[in-house]
Parts: sequence; structure tokens; C-alpha cells
Amino acid sequence: MAVAFALIALVAVGSAVGLVAKRNPIHAALFLVVNLGSLAAFYLMMGFQFLAFAQIIVYAGAIMVLFVFAIMVLIPGKEETGPDPRRPWRLLALPLGAALLLELGLIVAARRAAPAPAARPPGFEASMTALFTDYLFPFELTSVLLLAAMVGVLVLARRRA
Repeated sequence: MAVAFALIALVAVGSAVGLVAKRNPIHAALFLVVNLGSLAAFYLMMGFQFLAFAQIIVYAGAIMVLFVFAIMVLIPGKEETGPDPRRPWRLLALPLGAALLLELGLIVAARRAAPAPAARPPGFEASMTALFTDYLFPFELTSVLLLAAMVGVLVLARRRA
């Protein structure tokens, strides 16, 4: 379990750094999708299946489609001409993908071999009760932050256009 946590944490931190470091907004949006997916993996590790699937469907799915659509419509792109300079790196993708699948298989096999945890985490009802009572302010603050980010993207896009 600690290995899976460390791997997911590494992906989350790496994708957050990539999100901030990329100048291309489409690439940054894809790093955000990876970051949201790693957050959903953390939810799954804690036993909050509904929250994990809602995270993927709502944020990594619907909201990111909206962001990418707004970016592509409002920010004109450059036309690429000539050969792709990243072509040699694409040959590295297949072995790295195979290594990733092998590692994921090892994690799943180790998890099946591990004994079941003694105490089960709270279920859906308890987690939603906590989310809308104890954590209502951070939940609402997150929605306001997302709204401010969308307005900021629109303002920046209109200035450049």
C-alpha cells in the first residue's frame, strides 16, 4: 500500500509541476487531467469509490472538456510546419508504457496477496455528511476558485485576441 501511495504521490506532484511549467495551455490542461486522476486514485485508496468516480466524471471529464474547448476557441494556435522534432522520443513510449503496465500488474498482485485491513473506512453516507457539514467552507471555496480560474482564462484570452 505504501508503494502505491508513493507512486501516486509522485505522479500527482510531477503532474502539478508539469501543469505550472508548461507554456502551452493544452499541455497544461492535460497535466491537470493527470493530476485530477491521481487525486481520484487517492480517493480509491481511502475507500471513497463514489467520490473517486465523481472526480473523474465531473472534473477530469466534463470540466476539462470545457477548459480545453475554451482554450482552443479563444487562443489561436500556431500552424506547425516541417518534421516533428519529437519523433525519436516516440520510440521510447512503447517500452515505458510496457514498464508502467508491468508495474501496475505487480501492484495489483501485491495488493491481492496482502491481508485485508482490519477496519473499513467510512462509507458513502458518512463521507458525504462530513463533506457537506464539516468541510462545507473548503468545498464552496473550491467551487469559487474554479469559477475565478474560468473567468481569468476568458479575460486573458480576450486581451490576447
